[in-house]
Amino acid sequence: MTPADWVPGPAQGQWTYEAYAAIPEDGHRYEVVNGVLYMAPSPNPKHQTIVVEILATLRSFVNEQGLGRVFVSPLDVELRYGNIVQPDVFVLLNEHLVASSRIIGAPDLVVEIAYPSTARHDLSEKLQAYAAAGVPEYWVVTPDAHVVEVLVLDRGIYRSLGIFIADDVLPSQVLPGLPVTVEQFFM
Repeated sequence: MTPADWVPGPAQGQWTYEAYAAIPEDGHRYEVVNGVLYMAPSPNPKHQTIVVEILATLRSFVNEQGLGRVFVSPLDVELRYGNIVQPDVFVLLNEHLVASSRIIGAPDLVVEIAYPSTARHDLSEKLQAYAAAGVPEYWVVTPDAHVVEVLVLDRGIYRSLGIFIADDVLPSQVLPGLPVTVEQFFM
């Protein structure tokens, strides 16, 4: 993730949803965290394969239980003023409202696929933005190591429930009873 200083618009630290939405389509993906515009790298095939596996697993469970909806990037999520992200996969439970142009407010579960090019951003700026917005559960998937870390919000700070591998079942607090093992995401 790179601060997109070359994009015409407000000064870094001053980006809003309105300014972000006015960026002409240029083939790049952008996010705004704490008013700073970042350019996101384009996903590779391995990334997309993992996203599809996570989406299929979560969507099946959420639909069977009638809990809500599952979405994937690219879809804007305005966490709060000055924070517009595009999580790789996210779950909205039934009580959320979906605006016509974007999701407004914190999803219930966010999943980010962390590659070396995005891991620092996913585990610092985005983690802080998700915590400040009140995202209850955040999964960080590390493809090269085939691991998933499950983080839960505890008094405004993420606490790790552990780093899970292979046939470990992920302990979701947002989706209790979710019968998913880490290896299912890396087929």
